[in-house]
Amino acid sequence: MKILFISLGCDKNLVDTEMMLGMLVQKGYSITDDETEAEAVVVNTCCFINDAKQESINTLLEMAELRKNGDIKALVAAGCLAQRYSDEIQKEIPEVDAIVGTTAIDAITDALEEVFAGQGHNHLEDINRKPVYDKKRIVTTGGHYAYLKIAEGCDKHCSYCIIPKVRGNYRSIPMDSLIAEAQSLVSFGAKELILVAQETTLYGMDLYGRKCLPELLHRLCEISGLYWVRILYCYPEEITDELIEAIRSEEKVCNYLDIPIQHASDRILKRMGRRTDKQELVQIVTKLRERIPDICLRTTLITGFPGETQEDHESLLEFVDEMEFDRLGVFTYSPEENTPAALFENQIDEDVKLDRQAEIMELQQEIAFEKAEAAIGSSLLVMVEGKVPDEHAYVARSYKDAPNVDGFVFIQTGRELMTGDFVRVKITGSYEYDLIGEIEDEFTE
Repeated sequence: MKILFISLGCDKNLVDTEMMLGMLVQKGYSITDDETEAEAVVVNTCCFINDAKQESINTLLEMAELRKNGDIKALVAAGCLAQRYSDEIQKEIPEVDAIVGTTAIDAITDALEEVFAGQGHNHLEDINRKPVYDKKRIVTTGGHYAYLKIAEGCDKHCSYCIIPKVRGNYRSIPMDSLIAEAQSLVSFGAKELILVAQETTLYGMDLYGRKCLPELLHRLCEISGLYWVRILYCYPEEITDELIEAIRSEEKVCNYLDIPIQHASDRILKRMGRRTDKQELVQIVTKLRERIPDICLRTTLITGFPGETQEDHESLLEFVDEMEFDRLGVFTYSPEENTPAALFENQIDEDVKLDRQAEIMELQQEIAFEKAEAAIGSSLLVMVEGKVPDEHAYVARSYKDAPNVDGFVFIQTGRELMTGDFVRVKITGSYEYDLIGEIEDEFTE
């Protein structure tokens, strides 16, 4: 039986997809990326913002046509949208045979077998159920890097966010299980592990009564064959001196932090339910740069939040200009039903949101281009991602570049390189967000 798996949304969702793929393969299913070959389709959906929700709905509708026409024998909806809107999906898209919720991914094989037997039904567990882990994964990122999901859910309850209602409270995965999974991923070729969760900084609080991310980092760095450990989704108020020291002192931990701050107007931060104010944000960024001078900082912002005035927007622009983040993304506010912010007064017109988003990104573009130009002449260790077709050039990433969200380093060379190779490169030029370089040293391996 051939299964087509479509994974939408974030890297946390991708880990769930990889676990479900592993379970299916162990049960004898084969995986295809060709819908004309598939006998069943599983769509792992997302509902974080409206655009993601619409992409998930459109994908389900497209696959529903295949089901209606008899081209496939089963259609399963999994993930966040399926969890949140299970009743609506089955009413509006009756071609969906079964729903697998966010905490029930270990039921994927049962769900498919029930559908094939003509007895399909939904698998929706308590959203605070213990996370699914200790499952063999089929890594879909090429194998040279992999995501390591260290926790599930979130306790923050920001006023704009639906995640706690579809993913549950914060639940850490036991450290020994994470180390075993990391060792397995490395044994199959992963040289970079990227730690993900709704919030990585609180890892361990629920299981061990303390923040254990620094300890986890130290233990991961003991794994032979692992070269890089990267941390995403660090809430600023939870970044401790111990964590900073672990990043600074451990050679394998990339001097890179993704810190979602969302805004810099104290009034808007309070309305968002965030735990920091502008001054505290300035302090944590300053401390990180003082302790780790070459740290690369990424952040995300929301523009057009209900009640955001022109003054609030200008305060955010001023903050972006002052902080000069290395990497920055901006979302326009998306009102999500069943969140407090969706009911706030003074919702902002979509055109205003888009104008403010463009203004912030224009400023950030100047900052990013200047930083890229300033890197010329420097030396960077990079991981090869692949070859540029029909050219004597390769695409690579430095410690400053997380996959799929940051830029690239293009290496001009006639030498033969392999995906996953590490090589030291001298930066000779820049083009917008990307860098251009030449091989400086032999391989580090």
